Amino acid sequence: MSLPFDYHFIRSLPGDPSAAPHSRQVHGALWSRVATRAVSAPRLLAVSPEVRVLLDISESYSKTDEFLAVSSGNKPLEEDAVKGGVDSPGSFFTYATCYGGHQFGNWAGQLGDGRAILLGELVNTKGERFELQLKGAGPTPYSRRADGRAVLRSSIREYLCSEAMHHLGIPTTRALSLVLTGDKVERDMFYDGNADMEPGAIVCRVAPSFLRFGHYELPASRGDTALLKQLVDFTITNYFPEFKSLEEKERIVAWYGEVCVRTAKLMAEWMRVGFVHGVMNTDNMSILGLTIDYGPYGWIDNFDPGWTPNTTDAQGKRYCFGRQPGVAQWNLARLGDALATLAIEPDALETALERYTTTYATEIRRVYSNKFGLDEWNDEVGDLIDAAFMLMSAAQVDMTVFFRVLATAQRVDDLKDAFYSDAEWLASRPNFAAWFDRYSRKTQASDARRGDARDTRIARMNAANPKYVLRNYLAQEAIDLAHEGDYSRIHELLDVMRKPYDEQPEYERFAAKRPDWALNKAGCSMLSCSS
Repeated sequence: MSLPFDYHFIRSLPGDPSAAPHSRQVHGALWSRVATRAVSAPRLLAVSPEVRVLLDISESYSKTDEFLAVSSGNKPLEEDAVKGGVDSPGSFFTYATCYGGHQFGNWAGQLGDGRAILLGELVNTKGERFELQLKGAGPTPYSRRADGRAVLRSSIREYLCSEAMHHLGIPTTRALSLVLTGDKVERDMFYDGNADMEPGAIVCRVAPSFLRFGHYELPASRGDTALLKQLVDFTITNYFPEFKSLEEKERIVAWYGEVCVRTAKLMAEWMRVGFVHGVMNTDNMSILGLTIDYGPYGWIDNFDPGWTPNTTDAQGKRYCFGRQPGVAQWNLARLGDALATLAIEPDALETALERYTTTYATEIRRVYSNKFGLDEWNDEVGDLIDAAFMLMSAAQVDMTVFFRVLATAQRVDDLKDAFYSDAEWLASRPNFAAWFDRYSRKTQASDARRGDARDTRIARMNAANPKYVLRNYLAQEAIDLAHEGDYSRIHELLDVMRKPYDEQPEYERFAAKRPDWALNKAGCSMLSCSS
């Protein structure tokens, strides 16, 4: 079989008339035709079976040379088909999209897909449409003097995390494949003048759409309201059809409100599992409410609301764990500013934005109630949960381990395993003992109201609190082994992360707290946007 790519996005929206490969400002267009750059010795390291099935790609085809050529960017454009246009049968037409964004709170102007090249869209037998995008397949007009490539370390992290987040039940882009290119890529990991040659790789990312807030911000910033309106109409028609029948301005406001709701739900899920995105610029925010662009992400080990995995953010901590909900709201406000250029009443947009606040409040109460095994939310419960987080942040307490042991804890000493040192535990035990006494009374009352057995509450808590998350040190171990030519840990980790809420005795070591060696190791404690 050949992959039957479709091109609804580029058929529906204006493209760049120039096919020149050099970096440039692109006006009046939402995409540019761009060819992938061939790599010297592609090797398929991994294919996600779940994503392969989602796309109706057979296992046998995923093992063919053609599949490897497609997923590595080595399948060339068919010139006759390109000349005939995107409607030509059998065409293989690659492109990159144009967008802008606010980066670290400042307007950055045009950004675009600097190293992500879209292969097209696949429609599965259920009628679901998915875009396939190669990250690291070469330069585009939006590369801004960069090489358009990606390295193995960041590609492993993206491949694994995309699938790990999906299995955690968190909206996300997916990853179909991971390819080693056989070429070296020069990268300065921490921008400190110590560049190195690293193995290159390509991830094939999959999503219903890769549209970001920045796609709407850029035409608005340029006063191109006609292009912005065309994009908004396309988005609503194809991804939010429930609003199509409304009057034009009402339709836009209703759609914006839904984006706010989806984003609020996503933030609550990130906070539930301790995920830190690391670079929440508006160009990294999905219009569909998906987790998108896995760069310097990380998971909270010891609970610290001020922790960020991003070296670029180490001083300001704009994108630290505890600030993520507020940053999402700020980003949504910038999207609202863009939509206001379509003569939408500011009051209507402000009312729609308030849906973020109300939805997030509801969702975070729900997820925290589930995490603590409580059946209601009131001021007393809120105080109890706040007290727990304050105690955790004052000591070195592992967030993931804490909630797993809390589910079965019958005395305060059962919590000791979540602490990173015996000294921290001894110093904190009296305060935790007082808190645990309050908590135990609350859970007993909650169980009585529900008529639940203790085992039922434990199961409910374990369904909200993963035992296995893709801690940075686990990903780094897989990267270190891969650099030595051993790719087995990639597959092993993906197997573990498929069942993050289950007890998996054979994989118990992957549930361990961060080891001491990882505390200050590059790739474990801090990462950069470099890839």
